[in-house]
Amino acid sequence: MGLKECCFRVLPFAAMVMLESLSVGLTTLSKAAMSKGMNNYIFVLYSNAIATLFIFPTYFFFLRKKSPPVTFTLLCRFFILSLLGLTGMQNCVMTGINYSSPTLGSAMSQLIPAFTFILAVVFRMEKVDLKSSRSQIKILGTVLTIAGAMIVIFFKGPKIGGISSRQDPTPTNLVTENDSWVIGGLFLATGSLCLSMYAILQAAILKEYKSEMTVISFFCLFGTIQCGILCLITVRDPNAWKLNLDIELISVIYSAFFGTFVTYAVLSWCINKKGPVFVAMFKPVGIAVAALFGVIFLGDTLQLGSILGAIVIVGGFYGVIWAQSKDEEQNELKQSSSQKTPLLESRQSA
Repeated sequence: MGLKECCFRVLPFAAMVMLESLSVGLTTLSKAAMSKGMNNYIFVLYSNAIATLFIFPTYFFFLRKKSPPVTFTLLCRFFILSLLGLTGMQNCVMTGINYSSPTLGSAMSQLIPAFTFILAVVFRMEKVDLKSSRSQIKILGTVLTIAGAMIVIFFKGPKIGGISSRQDPTPTNLVTENDSWVIGGLFLATGSLCLSMYAILQAAILKEYKSEMTVISFFCLFGTIQCGILCLITVRDPNAWKLNLDIELISVIYSAFFGTFVTYAVLSWCINKKGPVFVAMFKPVGIAVAALFGVIFLGDTLQLGSILGAIVIVGGFYGVIWAQSKDEEQNELKQSSSQKTPLLESRQSA
């Protein structure tokens, strides 16, 4: 295998790790903005509106003639894709965190790999043979990644590397309110299901329509329109529409560029290259990235639970990746053998 082929194989892995790192930064900034009173629906609307103003004109003026034609059926699929992956997912997650806590949000996001794997099997996008060792490793790896994320979130353990000067924030007032906690959990679970369905639908669309930029352009446009209608219905306070020129503006711009444009463009590319299950398996890795970022940038004290959970996550993650790489090698061998067979047959007949 040459250096170029090796780099191409590693690129999707590096891209997904980068996305999880960007997601941690987005969560930090959005928390800071909403803690100052910014409405979560307005936050989602403004970030996607800015992303649309950047993406859609680029497609319309420079890429439209080079892209395959867009039919009415494709527009309907793009609309549903936006409803699931942008309007539904982002607003459900923000609403769920408002009702409960970011801790529960991190926990519920670990349902994404399980939802995606189940949906991929149901829609026959992922083959599972219980007698196959590779399929067994995929299932075990999925369970391990989710279990590792649960360890990081719920088991802190003794502190390592000194004593932190800060108190760990605990949403005690929210935990005692059982109704809010349950409602928040339902919203977060719905958001995870929306993102899983988005990945499955995205993979199906990209099989027939190969222009990722076109998909992202209409995805952002329809998502902005949907979020605007949602804000008009739910946000009654005119002052909530004001955008302060401080952390609110910074977080909205960051979310527009990294949270929408970069994230969904890279997700589309990775889904097209590796499939929806590959993308979903990186979600638990974000827990380990968040723990590392907390130690480096926020001065948090590393705890035993974070280390143990990260080890379990990495073990499960590489188990699934190994099994998937073996499947890809087997598929490549089948394709190469099928291409060589007609030549052999022609030579024998000659």
